[in-house]
Amino acid sequence: MSVSVSSSNQALEYLKLSLTPGLGARKIKVLSEHFGNAEKILSASNKELAEVSGVGPKLIQAINVHRDNTEAEKELKRAGHLGIDIISIVDNKYPQALREIFDPPPIIYVLGDLPKQVLCGYENLHSVAIVGTRDASDYGLELSKTLGKSFAEAGIAVISGLALGVDSAAHKGTIEDSGQQGQTVAVLGSSLDHIYPNQNQSLAKQILDGHGAVISEYRIGTKPHAQNFPGRNRIINGLSKGVIVVEAGEKSGALITADYALDEGRTVFAVPGRPSDKHAKGTLKLIKQGAVLTQSATDVFEEFNWQAADSREQAKEHLAQLDNTQLEIVSAIDKHGEPLLDDLISLTQQPAPALLPKLSILSLKGIIKKLPNERYINLYRLS
Repeated sequence: MSVSVSSSNQALEYLKLSLTPGLGARKIKVLSEHFGNAEKILSASNKELAEVSGVGPKLIQAINVHRDNTEAEKELKRAGHLGIDIISIVDNKYPQALREIFDPPPIIYVLGDLPKQVLCGYENLHSVAIVGTRDASDYGLELSKTLGKSFAEAGIAVISGLALGVDSAAHKGTIEDSGQQGQTVAVLGSSLDHIYPNQNQSLAKQILDGHGAVISEYRIGTKPHAQNFPGRNRIINGLSKGVIVVEAGEKSGALITADYALDEGRTVFAVPGRPSDKHAKGTLKLIKQGAVLTQSATDVFEEFNWQAADSREQAKEHLAQLDNTQLEIVSAIDKHGEPLLDDLISLTQQPAPALLPKLSILSLKGIIKKLPNERYINLYRLS
């Protein structure tokens, strides 16, 4: 399908299609690939429509009836009054990786600004989803928050669903503990005028305060319904390079997100737990099925081989933003040439589980580099 510049006209035409009974996301994608955009679909003759595989007389009649659907214009105006941006699948602002999934939403409603990390195609994504049970343990909540912080500090956007439990902790870790660089996207199973759950109204506002976006595919006025959440989960997956399941029971909705990830060729990560723990039933099952066993952000960094920042200016900027602990690590490397991990453990008095994620973050920021001989060097000196 062709991709246009941002256009309210295309948003209007895709709204008409999305409001057409019997015309789902997959079929709209097929029609868009055939005709190029919604405007051409709605102006196509019955004969031209019938040439598209899977488009029969009933669907053609429905399209004809909704060519001039005035409800779409009302929806566009409602969105404008609420400050919501409606982005169509052919808009340049629509995330390319999401466009590439099997059944991408023809339109997305957006509050805030989608991070640049999610606007590209799958190969160039610098984003991960963190999902899990609403009934999370204290360990699961703390780990989710730590993961969010680690990714944010490394410039990786975090995608989740704003639900209670793991989702909320991941969003909070991204924006509360990592400064202004934290970027996250919350995907709702309701419309943007019905933030769900209500307890997370303030969290949504925090995200919108320069930390990313809250998005949905559901038209204004849509309340949260159980049938909406599987669709929400496919969008979370579509915006992510990989999906991390922190805690999940045997029937957790997070497992649906993992299923979508596998279907779309995404990497699934799972945090192990005790076999007797109900929160670990789903994640242990995923690990048995081939998910990457994950205990920290380092496992994700290594799986994707995310490299250090390419830009010298970016590295200098990151260098100026290091906290005291990070400065201590960089200083230790600076003063001791090319230390091994064991040397750094001794020099910084930090155990390996605490030190490794920090080294990974510094590497992603372009401050240090791990050499093939397992030694570390500084790319930019402190002085």
